[in-house]
Amino acid sequence: MTAVPETDTGFGARHRVLTRGYGHRPDPDDPAAVLAMPIVLHIPKQNPPRRSALLEAAAMATIALCLDPRVGPDADGQPGPWQDAYLAWNDARIRKVSRRARGAQWLAAQDVDGITVDHDGAQARALVPGPVGDLDPRISRLQIGGTDLPHDDPGDPDPGIPVLWIDAGLDMTVGKAAAQVGHAVMLLAGALDEDAVRAWAADGYRCAVRDADPERWKELRTRAEEGRGPVAAVRDAGFTEVAPGSMTVIAVAG
Repeated sequence: MTAVPETDTGFGARHRVLTRGYGHRPDPDDPAAVLAMPIVLHIPKQNPPRRSALLEAAAMATIALCLDPRVGPDADGQPGPWQDAYLAWNDARIRKVSRRARGAQWLAAQDVDGITVDHDGAQARALVPGPVGDLDPRISRLQIGGTDLPHDDPGDPDPGIPVLWIDAGLDMTVGKAAAQVGHAVMLLAGALDEDAVRAWAADGYRCAVRDADPERWKELRTRAEEGRGPVAAVRDAGFTEVAPGSMTVIAVAG
């Protein structure tokens, strides 16, 4: 990823898409027409990445795609090639589905429209959203579940970067957690002003993912409910793994 130049006047318009939120229209009646962003996680058999680093890469790839000139408008005010697909998805429920890949599968996924982030020994690719029933075959054949990574202890986050705190009590799989931190960075970017998001972009959208123990989670929930921010909380719809309305991730600006 490259820094966003100050001359990219389209950045503000792309940021405003996030500030206005999502869910402006109902899901289609046909389940196959529901829109989702696929997130491909590189999890090789040998030397898999640390869980926290992989989740950070997934979050960084998600927000990078959401603010990429190809989702439009670009620096010249022109619609990007991914704009229609992205806006249609953002107007709905911003669903995300994580899939794992290794070897040739991971290489093939690089040819599907999206953005890959290589971060701290981990790689994740966020793909342009589309109907779940019309996935590129190179992606639809990838496994959704069946592989997880152990929780790790990466230490204190670097100062000055957003931290995405996960409710450790939910014990989400790495795939579910990747989707949730993807939601969190979008909500946080929408809560920040444009200058702050430009600065974040210039830093490659670095962020930290950490598990919150019960005591810290209680403090974070209070902060989110009282609106002491910038802070953004993700409440899950409850389609998989967690109960509807569960607060899964709380993102705190650096």
